[in-house]
Amino acid sequence: MQLKIATFNLFNYLEPPNAYYEFERIYSAEQWQKKQNWISNYLTEYQPDIIGFQEVFSTKSLKQLVKQQGYDYFAVVDEPEVIDDFIYRRPVVAIASRYPIKDVVAVEPNVDLVQALGVDTEFSFSRKVLRANIEIPHLGCCDCYVVHFKSKRSMIEFDDSNSNLSPEQVIIENLKAQIAGGWGSTVQRGNEATLLMVDMIERRQATGYPMILMGDFNNTLHDGVLSHLLIDNLRFVSAFDQNTYLAKYCLNDAWNLFNNVYMNEIKQSPDSDDINEQLQKAPQRAPTHYFNGKGSVLDYILLSSEFDASHHNSLYQVSNYTTYDKQLINPVFEHDGESTDHGIVMVTMTLRS
Repeated sequence: MQLKIATFNLFNYLEPPNAYYEFERIYSAEQWQKKQNWISNYLTEYQPDIIGFQEVFSTKSLKQLVKQQGYDYFAVVDEPEVIDDFIYRRPVVAIASRYPIKDVVAVEPNVDLVQALGVDTEFSFSRKVLRANIEIPHLGCCDCYVVHFKSKRSMIEFDDSNSNLSPEQVIIENLKAQIAGGWGSTVQRGNEATLLMVDMIERRQATGYPMILMGDFNNTLHDGVLSHLLIDNLRFVSAFDQNTYLAKYCLNDAWNLFNNVYMNEIKQSPDSDDINEQLQKAPQRAPTHYFNGKGSVLDYILLSSEFDASHHNSLYQVSNYTTYDKQLINPVFEHDGESTDHGIVMVTMTLRS
């Protein structure tokens, strides 16, 4: 009667003796086993049914690990880049499922739309987007997308190792590189989200399959760069048409769906005297990543109308939303030393009666 979906950034998941990014970045055998145990412990405790993974270098190792945890279905659509025989870069996304994966593909950007947007015709996703069609109980075939959008890291790096510039000139050149390179990354991230969303709409129109989009967005959803992923209205369209047609093609932030269900349950509680007290105790959304001491939500699960309790034909409702973040806010080295730098988001959906 319940369905659990999680998105999990594994943070440099690479089996030794291979190195990630630089030749000295290699896990020892002890560190690797510690990382493996940490992942297994999370899966054992929380038991998600479908998991979208990011930052995967060792795909075969991950497939074996999740198999031992009861995930008979596993898929990737790409392989990381290997240089100098053992140095890995450009990790990939993956998906594991307890339910049958009927089909898996890498989403390809629409060439005509790329041209219409004035984007370079050689455009590609910074990490290939995975779409897995999974047969879910009571729901049937569902399209599950796993993403890892372009990071905020500048696309331009100023190399001052061989320059004779003054300290001030070095600062100026680095500033220019950060401004221009940061904007380049933002544009790439926005293009990735736009081209993916259009592809999802076209796929939905052709198949009618429910949609789940999960992953590391490397951005807050309410930033203008990604806010169109949650668009739910059109200019000059009647309320009837919006409810009848548009809602089918829109995505909803799982947190908002959970919060709506929680608030409705409080308002319908027979003990109305406790409403204000319960509202004050309402769960707060936890950050999934911290940088320079500031937390932000970068990891999301977005759901189509089949999971929206307010929609007339929904089958499931979001009954719980958790962010596993102990390793971020109160780490214990013996346990969390080789864990992940992201919180793990999981939503629980309950079949509606």
